[in-house]
Amino acid sequence: MIAVDTNLLVYAHRRDSSFHEPAAAAIRDLAESRAPWAIPWPCIHEFLAIVTHPRIYRPPTKLPAALNQVHAWMESPSLVLLAEAPGYAQRLSETLAQAKATGAKVHDGRIAALCLHHGVSSLWSADRDFSRFPSLRVENPMMG
Repeated sequence: MIAVDTNLLVYAHRRDSSFHEPAAAAIRDLAESRAPWAIPWPCIHEFLAIVTHPRIYRPPTKLPAALNQVHAWMESPSLVLLAEAPGYAQRLSETLAQAKATGAKVHDGRIAALCLHHGVSSLWSADRDFSRFPSLRVENPMMG
């Protein structure tokens, strides 16, 4: 199962992003496939925070439009939303310790731990910070 990180969600949503077309195509392919794909809940929260932030985007996405985008992704019958489940605390501890992730890197560690806990085969991301989690395979689908 492939999981999608926040940055691809933002690029796919924001038409003013220089990465909009490849990110939108990558997510559309996942959403239209029968194969399961995933979005970790923390990535949805972060997506909403970023696209609606007036210091990041001018104009920012209005909250109703951002929520509509999330609901549109949720309409994909093959989407799996990744959340904490029994055993996750141990996975988080191991993931953070292995990567020596502290401070702001704990957020990335949370996403990595969720993906590993749910058996994700690859996290699609343009964020190189995930390289600190060697147990998680990370790919940038926009790099050809």
